[in-house]
Amino acid sequence: MSARETLHERFARTVKDFAQNVAVVDPSTDDRFTYAELDRASDKIASALFASGVLAGDRVGICMPKSARAVVALLGILKTGAAYVPVDAGSPPQRNAYIFSDCAVRCVIASDGAAPALLEHGNYSQTALLEGGLVLLAQSLGAEPPSSSGLAYVLYTSGSTGSPKGVMLTHGNALSFVDWCIGEFHPTPGDRFSSHAPFHFDLSILDLYVPLLSGAAIVILNEALGKNPAALAECIETQRITCWYSTPSILRLLVELGKLEQRQLSALRLINFAGEVFPIKYLRALKEIVPHPVYYNLYGPTETNVCTFYRIPDSIPADRTEPYPIGYCCDNDRARVVDLDGCDVATGDEGELVIQGGTVMRGYWNLPERTQEAYFDSTEAADGQWYRTGDVVRELKDEPGCYLYAGRRDRMIKRRGYRVELGEIEAAYHRYPAMREAAAIAVPDEQEGMLVRVFLVWNSNEGKAPSTIKLKAYAAQNLPPYMIPDRFVYLDELPQTSTDKTDYQKLAAWEAY
Repeated sequence: MSARETLHERFARTVKDFAQNVAVVDPSTDDRFTYAELDRASDKIASALFASGVLAGDRVGICMPKSARAVVALLGILKTGAAYVPVDAGSPPQRNAYIFSDCAVRCVIASDGAAPALLEHGNYSQTALLEGGLVLLAQSLGAEPPSSSGLAYVLYTSGSTGSPKGVMLTHGNALSFVDWCIGEFHPTPGDRFSSHAPFHFDLSILDLYVPLLSGAAIVILNEALGKNPAALAECIETQRITCWYSTPSILRLLVELGKLEQRQLSALRLINFAGEVFPIKYLRALKEIVPHPVYYNLYGPTETNVCTFYRIPDSIPADRTEPYPIGYCCDNDRARVVDLDGCDVATGDEGELVIQGGTVMRGYWNLPERTQEAYFDSTEAADGQWYRTGDVVRELKDEPGCYLYAGRRDRMIKRRGYRVELGEIEAAYHRYPAMREAAAIAVPDEQEGMLVRVFLVWNSNEGKAPSTIKLKAYAAQNLPPYMIPDRFVYLDELPQTSTDKTDYQKLAAWEAY
């Protein structure tokens, strides 16, 4: 891979080699594009952007429901030399307007349904109608927007200050990851990749660019389809998806409600999951129903995309209760486990995982201090900067270079003098028979310092949910006394973010209310 190579240049090579292959198919709309058609359609988008004043180094927003047309728009933006800034079209328009203003986008490609709200909440003017019901909105920026040469996309994630922060990722970052995927997963032009993740989520980078640089097909799973396990299972079968990628939450829903055992899923050869811990009972259940694919646990924050991986064994022992490791470093990346001072810890001891290499972001958009805080300089001057993931891991003594996830540094609390990882409490209740989901939060308390609340989702088919007395008795058998939760709350389902992860901020807000 050349250091100056771009995603769209690599895509052009695929078009040349596989012009008549299907590149994108959208089962919900029956839209489909061959590589040649996708190339021509994205050229039209690029031409319209150039005509509106977009220059290389600009940012262009995209606000539209997930579709094959959205893939056209993303490629069109890249072809101008600009970076795309995707948002969740279902989010409040004020939030999306904030993101576009913060990132100083030159213009926005919006669906006709999303355009009115953006016009109301932002400083835009409509400049053009595009094919497929898309609208081009120009943003009045006043001063010339800063250049972001080399960026491919900016993905906004929730910030600790309450405002979203933009993660800047270059073409080199993307290709470092995509080329690793191609080497590890061996995609072929006959593959059909699921596109389950929304385009503002980093899981979408594998979904989009591994197939597009391999001559394979992308199968678009839009928002409505993506959260309907029965329809999703049918789509996996009828579309003969070969390579799957999603969060464990979606795979759990497929296990529980998708009736996978009734589906013909022989085409599936690869199942990847990432974004959160996959409770072992659900992973085991999935492998029992769909045993033939190869399974991978992929790990990495948005700032690194994926930086470690672990291939799941073909058989999961019946007595295993611990989730599988996040695994080994991907090519072009390096990992260390360090203490609070940035010094390496002993093998087997817990510490923060730090990453260096090709997939690591350029920084946070317009947040130089936050960017500086995200890195530390190695004690060895020649070793350079390392990105702090905020995740606590330990290197396995019997598997050198293999890391086991212990929890988030910001989800570790001190309680009664002991360090408590909230994820360990959740894991204990995930093991409770017939318990579907568990999420723990910490609540400040004047007397105790910290109280622990656990939100639970019970499988109603198993009868009446356990009482608080039974839940505490279970904790006493599985956790040390200082980790026993103070309160339990049953919900019909846990709230989720738009990227299919548990929404802890919403749980905390409910608790405060």
